[in-house]
Amino acid sequence: MVYSFLNLGWSDVVDVGVVAFLLWALIAWTRRVHATQSLLGLGFLGLVYLVALQLELQLTAWIFQGFFAALVILLVVVFQDDLRRLFERIAAVGLRRRPPTPDGGTTSELVRAATQLGRSHTGALVVVQGREPLGRHVQGGVVADARVTTELLLSIFTPEAPGHDGAVVVAGDRIERFATHLPLSDDRDQLADRGTRHAAALGLAELSDALCVAVSEERGTISVAVGGQLRTLSKPEHLMGELRHHLARSGSLPAPRHWRNWRRGLLDSFAALFLAVAGWFFLVPGATIVQVTREIPVVVENMPNEYKLEKVEPATVEVTFEGSRRAFLLTDNIDLIIDASLVRLGRRTFAVEHDALNHPEDLKFLRAKPSKVRVTVRQN
Repeated sequence: MVYSFLNLGWSDVVDVGVVAFLLWALIAWTRRVHATQSLLGLGFLGLVYLVALQLELQLTAWIFQGFFAALVILLVVVFQDDLRRLFERIAAVGLRRRPPTPDGGTTSELVRAATQLGRSHTGALVVVQGREPLGRHVQGGVVADARVTTELLLSIFTPEAPGHDGAVVVAGDRIERFATHLPLSDDRDQLADRGTRHAAALGLAELSDALCVAVSEERGTISVAVGGQLRTLSKPEHLMGELRHHLARSGSLPAPRHWRNWRRGLLDSFAALFLAVAGWFFLVPGATIVQVTREIPVVVENMPNEYKLEKVEPATVEVTFEGSRRAFLLTDNIDLIIDASLVRLGRRTFAVEHDALNHPEDLKFLRAKPSKVRVTVRQN
């Protein structure tokens, strides 16, 4: 019985793998939008709903059905931008879209320019595009299509230049446009006393996979915003590592190995695989309709006081039921109840029928062997 319940075919393996991948993507997405606690809360409510269905709590189940129906619409409204970005990322992965790959000289030029701008306390904002398109997030600007050089970046962000307050968008080794306006973030906890450039850098990092480099005009520090996080670098030289890590994450360079990321990825993968296997275990084979024959003990009840039971023939009966595998797995005991009150009327043979069997309602009685039970009694 256990072997048949766990018997996996190739289609089941593929089924579990696809569901595990989707669950892993959902977990990763909730981490990125900082909705992990919300996902856990929804999971708990889903568990309560399943328990209510199992215990046949009809009112509770009905309320949860209406709640989940409204929740779908609410999630689409609240996470509209995040869902749109998720679909764009799926399309980018499916189309194997890769960002233009800059050479080592381009990253060196970016680091050199940011370092000089920081030393001179000249404000600057540079966007290094990732895998996702930025067209719907950036506005305005002047098309440049020029190679990235330190001199060109310094000239763009000169305070006297008309476009120094905007952002420079870099794709590969080319400056696509400058004097571009970015969406502003309202994350007050991360922005604290930072200015508009940092708000713009964080705003775009919250909506895309781009890396934004912001140079503070007041402090001369260099900050990077990526993945919805804003960090100030302790040394300008650290910008090279941030750029390399960003290019590796977007697929332009081989990804470096970081134990923290590996550990979190393994935990997410194991969690997704466990949920997928558990779902398959309870839903797929558990819902399969099968016929099972069990040996049921005969229980005699309601024997009149003036009679004493001597023997039951047979003591057990083979009864065949039909139902889901889950129902059989969750069923412990099934009894055949013989109502001996009719012994007073001379009855000694009793048919094995549906009403005489103590079994769950989701199991259907098919047949019994033998179909009758005989009791031997003597009068006191």
